[in-house]
Amino acid sequence: MTKIGIIGAMELEVEELKSEMTVSSIFTRARMEFYEGSLNGANVVVVRSGIGKVNAALCVQILVDVFQVSHIINTGVAGSLNADLDIGDILISKDAVHHDMDVTIFGYQLGEVPQMGVREFPADERLAALAESSCRKVNPEINVRLGHVVSGDQFISSKEVKERLINLFHGDCAEMEGASIAHSAYLNKVPFVIIRAISDKADDSAQMDYPTFERAAAKHSARLVKDLVAKI
Repeated sequence: MTKIGIIGAMELEVEELKSEMTVSSIFTRARMEFYEGSLNGANVVVVRSGIGKVNAALCVQILVDVFQVSHIINTGVAGSLNADLDIGDILISKDAVHHDMDVTIFGYQLGEVPQMGVREFPADERLAALAESSCRKVNPEINVRLGHVVSGDQFISSKEVKERLINLFHGDCAEMEGASIAHSAYLNKVPFVIIRAISDKADDSAQMDYPTFERAAAKHSARLVKDLVAKI
């Protein structure tokens, strides 16, 4: 049976989805509330994971072990690393990488998790294509593109750090959970896609832009997810 786990790090990233779904049960584990029910005709479990990579990884494992989800969607906001992605636009993952993993002293690539045999965790191509199609349908006024997600336990608000992530990882957006969700889904062999609405430019202006645009950006992402789940 198809059952879709939908993860947002913050309440504003999932509140609209929870308000529009028919909830059959609420399950609490590890200080997370998992809302199980239906959304736009699909069986879903919607959860706020909390911020950061550990919370995100733990959330994925609970979705897999307790709810046996068949697919994972990570919805939320991110800072743009791509000059063609403006505030409010949507980035859909081709893949995701940990930008704060550094074991290069032992011969690994920067960002590569030791003994994994992979640096970038690839998103499911079908889910990514469906997400792009849904975005063009429900958010026709904004730009959407496929690209590379870079993640770390760090809010990017420096032009210098931004340039480093672009140069080293060819990242299109920076955030704090996607690679961990991708990593966990990869280990559990669950298809996933990361959807990020751009809330800031991940530079010296980020501390001003983020609070202003995060809610509008999150709504774009949630609107996309609601349409997407009906297609899976």
